[in-house]
Amino acid sequence: MLLKLKRTPGIYLVGFMGCGKSTIGRALADHVGWTFVDLDEEIERSQGLAISAIFEQQSEAAFRAIESAKLREHVKQVDSGRPFVIALGGGAFLSQDNVNVLTRSGVTIWLDCPFEMVARRVANQNHRPLARDPRKFRELYESRRESYGRAEYHIDVTSDDAAVAVRDIMALSLL
Repeated sequence: MLLKLKRTPGIYLVGFMGCGKSTIGRALADHVGWTFVDLDEEIERSQGLAISAIFEQQSEAAFRAIESAKLREHVKQVDSGRPFVIALGGGAFLSQDNVNVLTRSGVTIWLDCPFEMVARRVANQNHRPLARDPRKFRELYESRRESYGRAEYHIDVTSDDAAVAVRDIMALSLL
C-alpha cells in the first residue's frame, strides 16, 4: 500500500461530468471495502435541492462554496483514519484550495474520458446545468482538462465497463 494512503486513506476521483466518477467510485470502494461518497449526492441531500436548483436559485459561486465545505467535512473523516473513495463534482478540482486539501489527504486520480463518450453519457440528462448548451459544454470540457491534469494519477476511461477502470486503478499499486 502506498504510504500516503496508510496515513490518510482517501482516494479522490476527479474528472469531467459523465466520465464515470460515481459508477467507478462505487465499484472501486466495493472492491477495496471502503466507504463510497458521491459529493454531488451529499450536497443535494444536505441542501434538500438538486444541484441544478442550487445553480439557478443561489448561483454557481454559492454551489462551489457549499461543495468545498462538504469536501472538507469528508477530508476530516479521512484524516481521522476512515477510508473513503470520494467522487468529486466536475468543478471541485478547479479550486486550488481544494486541490491542496485533497493532495495532502490521500491520492487524486483523474478519470479522463473522451469528449464523445461524455457527450453520449450526458445527452438527455436535464439535471446537469452546465451541459445544456452543446458548444459551451465542449468549451467547458476543454477548459477543465488542464486543472484535472493536476491529479497525481491519470486513468484513461475508454470503456463503459467500470470494472476496466477499477482494474486500471488497482494496477497503479495504490493499495
